[in-house]
Amino acid sequence: MEEKADYPSKKKTISEWVHMYGDYLFSWAYHKTSCNETAEDLVQEVYFAAFKNYEKFEGRSSPKTWLLKILNNKIIDHYRKLSIKEAKQEDSTSQFTDSFFNSIGNWKANGLEEAWAEEEHLLDNVAFNEVMEICINDLPAKWRLAILSKFLLEKEAVAICQDLDITASNYWQVIHRAKLLLKKCLEVNWFAKQ
Repeated sequence: MEEKADYPSKKKTISEWVHMYGDYLFSWAYHKTSCNETAEDLVQEVYFAAFKNYEKFEGRSSPKTWLLKILNNKIIDHYRKLSIKEAKQEDSTSQFTDSFFNSIGNWKANGLEEAWAEEEHLLDNVAFNEVMEICINDLPAKWRLAILSKFLLEKEAVAICQDLDITASNYWQVIHRAKLLLKKCLEVNWFAKQ
């Protein structure tokens, strides 16, 4: 039966690995996440996991390979958690946008209907564009990308569906709900204050 590594030895080995492979692991994590903070956090988690599971390292691969495998699992977990978080945000946002309509599917009156009809040159107004940018940035990530791709980049629906990895019917639902949220945000943060 193998003897478990003593704490000082284990600590020394992990510390050496930090110096030997830390930059490589950070570069890989940054390549996969495009975020310094996230990459740093993931690499730190790798070393915590390596320390915790040090006895499971059998030496059949190099330490670098073992650490990279741990990192790849951490990256997958990161995106899984992010996906779940975005799905929950989209669900709650969808429920919110449903409240804009009455029982037969018509817009609920809010007294701002005439304001929309009167404004012709809003996009020439710097202050309006600042509010619009805030409203766009408040959209769920996938919705924001769909809106920007469609209206700013003027991409075709097929290309946007491929970029976002969604179906055509999901795309139209995303665009519809994003426009509803933008309308509500602009009404609250622009029209109601004019």
